[in-house]
Amino acid sequence: MEGDQPFLVLKYEHNKVGRGTANIKVKVKNLKTGAMVEKTFISGARVEEAIANKRKLQYLYSDKANFYFIDPKNFEQFSLPASLIGEQADFLQEEAMVNVLFVEEEPVSLELEPRIKFRIEETGPGLKGDSATNIFKPAILANGMKIKVPLFIKQGEEIWVDTRTREYVERAK
Repeated sequence: MEGDQPFLVLKYEHNKVGRGTANIKVKVKNLKTGAMVEKTFISGARVEEAIANKRKLQYLYSDKANFYFIDPKNFEQFSLPASLIGEQADFLQEEAMVNVLFVEEEPVSLELEPRIKFRIEETGPGLKGDSATNIFKPAILANGMKIKVPLFIKQGEEIWVDTRTREYVERAK
């Protein structure tokens, strides 16, 4: 926390040069605005720790400005601005359970599972016997996202997609 703004540390670097004091460089994301900032602190500097907790919420729907979620335990509804969701919106599927980070009882960030299952909506024909090659073809998932998949994947199959890299992981069983 800095003032009333909560930050999430994305990258941390400790530097000590010669006889001078050590510096700590951090790349942080403002959880209320979504802005990325680099900050430098001298050794011994103190920052207030934000009190945060995660809650498992169910994704309901979105409009142009917000994404809406519900707590299945008490049916309380929450919204997150589309600007904070960003590209993660591509992975949200109706009724999917996601982790939402709360700071001071206010939802501030969305945390997806590392991989999510999707159905192949459209792709070229599958080729038998090409399971050992690293040749990929374009595919469109049920949510409209375009990715590359191996040649042996067929339309209608389900696959796992890495939410961090947006790449094919493996065929779902």
